Amino acid sequence: MTGSAVAAATTAPSLPTGRRRLTWHPRALLPWVVPVLIVAGWQWTSSTGMISAAILPAPSVVLDTAGTLWRSGELPDHILVSLRRVAIGFGIGAAIGLAFGFAVGLSRLAEGVFDRSLQMVRALPHLALVPLLIAAFGIGETPRIVLVTLGVVFPVYLNTVSGIRTVDEKLIQLGRSYGLTRWGLIRHVVVPGAMPMILTGIRYSLGVAWLTLVVAETIATREGIGYLAQNGREMLRTDRIVLAIVLYAIAGLLADQITRLIERRALRWNPTMRKVRS
Repeated sequence: MTGSAVAAATTAPSLPTGRRRLTWHPRALLPWVVPVLIVAGWQWTSSTGMISAAILPAPSVVLDTAGTLWRSGELPDHILVSLRRVAIGFGIGAAIGLAFGFAVGLSRLAEGVFDRSLQMVRALPHLALVPLLIAAFGIGETPRIVLVTLGVVFPVYLNTVSGIRTVDEKLIQLGRSYGLTRWGLIRHVVVPGAMPMILTGIRYSLGVAWLTLVVAETIATREGIGYLAQNGREMLRTDRIVLAIVLYAIAGLLADQITRLIERRALRWNPTMRKVRS
């Protein structure tokens, strides 16, 4: 049996080979209609004084602030620090979530040993652990990365277990009929079959990672996008606060788009994914 059994069993006749012709369709602009209207309305209400600049500065003011901070080198430094914290925390959290997810999803023994404890930890709101983490690790980088890690572990873990458990039993029987070993079944049947759920968990956990970082970077730090917002609050600079919020939104959007790209490439065999792309 070659390649993925899931692909072999679920794909309709193979895709035409050869270079895909790139086409542009006006429908590609649809996702940007609402954001553009919101920004235009925001600019108009701020420019006409309907909304006080002290509460919500106009997008042009926020853009000027971003340009000033970028030229001074302050903004790139904050962005890089936040990206590093998310990358480390997400990497550790996703690795732990995948490891426990595969162990519990594939083994009833591992489920009996780990699942109850993991569910108890999951029930704790991880942001409530901030005082304990500061007491344990001080106010350095460790508490922030641990917070992001805790936020990432459980979405990845739950979706991995669910993905493995929902793999079609007929596909497993098909793999066995082809003489696949246990490792072969995991590689060619279980992993491809669970991949949509796993990637959904990763997409969700990326959002949680940025959400957690917003809180983590307001705690006794001198670097990062969260510090930019905190500093803006202390200086009564709402333009800096809004800039930090916009940066978080852009970072979350980019992370989601990257995950979608990976999802499309990893699930090319999936008929549902091909239908979405068409």
